[in-house]
Amino acid sequence: MNAASQTEVAKERLIKDFKNVVADTEDLLRATASQTGEKVANVRARVEEGLAVTKKQLADLEEGLVEKSKAAARATDELVQEHPWKAVGVAAAVGFLLGMLTSRR
Repeated sequence: MNAASQTEVAKERLIKDFKNVVADTEDLLRATASQTGEKVANVRARVEEGLAVTKKQLADLEEGLVEKSKAAARATDELVQEHPWKAVGVAAAVGFLLGMLTSRR
């Protein structure tokens, strides 16, 4: 796995983790909705503010990741269109290697 694909996997994991944190924070805000007091109100306001900023950043990051993935898919498609026999050869080699690896036990 090359560095670029590792970075993409890390970004996807980060997005997933952020979504979990956002969901947990929303659950916490709903659970504490009945709590009153100035301190609780201030904390809730700060958390809601931070949550809104995090959601925006997460959406931007996810959008960028989708755009990069689409660009990579287009580049791959163009490469295969320009060099179909090379693509077939690479696919056959990868298939052969995977077959060798899975047949070894």
